[in-house]
Amino acid sequence: MSRTESTATADPALLKQVAGYAIASAAALGVDAGLLYALTGYAHWHYLPASACSFTVGAFVAYALSVKLAFHNHRLRHRSLELITFVVLGLAGLAVNSLALFIAVGKLGLMILPAKALAAGCTFVTNFIVRRQLLFTPASHGTRT
Repeated sequence: MSRTESTATADPALLKQVAGYAIASAAALGVDAGLLYALTGYAHWHYLPASACSFTVGAFVAYALSVKLAFHNHRLRHRSLELITFVVLGLAGLAVNSLALFIAVGKLGLMILPAKALAAGCTFVTNFIVRRQLLFTPASHGTRT
């Protein structure tokens, strides 16, 4: 196999991780969007605090399903520290999510659920890359906590 052919072929392990993470993220998005809809539509919260709350609940769902379906290597030995780090790293995703919602709802006038779909697409890639690289790759010697 030539070098060009080998670089054009996708890594099956990476594809499996992306697929598992996509399933975990879709489930978490369902929880997130449902709670966002309930908080804005029924509890009459402003969309930005409601989004932060629903996003955080979705992060716990994403973690539970991600370690079951996508990521089998763990850099951290202690799962409670891993969960906390997973959620904290999700703050990058929350920042992307909030900015996308602010633009889509606040500036473009989109309804909350279509705006959430747009924001979810933006955060998926951010969270996958950050979480995979910092939490779910094999630890090198001396870096495992």
